[in-house]
Order: sequence, then structure tokens, then C-alpha cells
Amino acid sequence: MTAPVWDPRQYLRHADHRTRPFHDLLARITPLPNEPEPRIADLGCGAGNVTILLADRWPAAHITGYDNSPQMLEKARTHTRPHLDFAEADAATWQPAETYDLIVSNALLQWVPGHIALLPRWLDALTPGGTLAFQVPGNFDAPSHTLMRELAGSPRWAGRLGGLLRHSDAVHTPGDYLAHLVAPGRTVDVWETSYLHLLKGEDPVLDWVKGTGLRPLITALDDDPPAREAFLTEYRDLLRAAYPPGPHGTVFPFRRIFAVARTAG
Repeated sequence: MTAPVWDPRQYLRHADHRTRPFHDLLARITPLPNEPEPRIADLGCGAGNVTILLADRWPAAHITGYDNSPQMLEKARTHTRPHLDFAEADAATWQPAETYDLIVSNALLQWVPGHIALLPRWLDALTPGGTLAFQVPGNFDAPSHTLMRELAGSPRWAGRLGGLLRHSDAVHTPGDYLAHLVAPGRTVDVWETSYLHLLKGEDPVLDWVKGTGLRPLITALDDDPPAREAFLTEYRDLLRAAYPPGPHGTVFPFRRIFAVARTAG
């Protein structure tokens, strides 16, 4: 399967709403070892819009943002701060070459099959008292995703799009994450939140998923623009029925799962 081609401008169109969960995750991270100059890894940094929030909180930190999308990294590198850099890496195979005071991941792990098995490796890469923190979307059973999967698997589209999307097993339950993170001497906080994003504009849910969940399908149809537009039109009509606009915008419920694990030290 061809890797999705990411569009930073499309992704950032809803940056305020997308960044809200990271602010909530960041608020639960307690002081780090080696402050004020901790070593931080941002896995799946994307366009760097949350990496820069890490630099705002720890201005003297050495922060590296890792991503496997050249398009996202090109945008991320427009953020310049002392001791901030970006590197290409795939989270599924990333091998920490040093220890970190914080390893953080924002809305990445749903793209990494088997990611729960990677958590011990990342925990082992933390300095004593270091923290692993991540959040993932927990909305794979929402209409935005179920309708996308159903349409991609329909007779008209299955030949080209069938099997490209992950299902509800893309992420685990909060209890599963807790069970894999808990250990003697380790402090673990796992929770979930459902946001009610009030989106503006025409077909805003479609506009949102064009920057994220739809990327594998858009990439698969990029060589056939008429087919791509036909699929998007069908999907748009389904979304309009599932998420009707109200007098103040379109309500887009979005569940997120969070985890913060602090090692003993």
C-alpha cells in the first residue's frame, strides 16, 4: 500500500481544534528531569505546530521532532528556535539512540499497527523520572469513519480502495493502555475526553477529514482526479446527512484517549 501523501496546509486548516487535545495533554505533564534543559522527542511531529508548543514551555530544551512525511517536515522546519530540530523517522521502527526526559506523541499511534508493543522500547529510553505522553483519536466508530469505510468497501470502490483504511482496532481501549504502562514505581494517568468541535464553513467535517483520515484514499485516487472527485462527492453527501449544520455551525463530536506515564527516578 502506498503511504499517504500529507498536505500540511489542509491539515492546519483546523489547527485550533486539532491542537486543543495537545494542550490538555501538555497540562498533565509534570516537571521533567534535567530542567530547564530537558531532552525531548516529538514522535509524529507533523507540521511542527505542536512541537513549537513544547519549545514554548521548555525554551532551553533540546527538542527533536520526528516524522516520516517529507511534506510535513518541510513545513515543520519553518519553525526555528534554539535547540529545535527535525528529522525523518518512522515511529514503527524508530530506535532511540539516546535517553530522553520526555517522549511525546500527538495523534500518531493510530497510524502505527502494533504500536502498543512499542511502548516498552520508548519507556526504556527515558531518563529516571522521565515521561512518556501521548494522545490518540478514539472516534473510529463515529459516522465520519464508519461511513468512510463503508463507502470505500462498497462495490463501486472496493477494487481501488478496499483494505486501505484501518478499523476500530487502530487504537486500544484506555484500559489496555493503562495495563501496558503500569509498573512498580511508575505513575500512570490515562483518561478520555469527548470534544464537541463547532466547525464553521461549508462541509466542514469533510474539510477536516481531508487533512487526516481521508489521506490514504485521496492518495490512492490522485492519479484519477474524476474518480477522486466522484468519491468525495458521495462521501460529502453522507456526511451532510450525518452532521447537519446548525444555526451556529456544525457540531463534530470527537473522542480522544490520553496517557501519561512517568518513570521512577
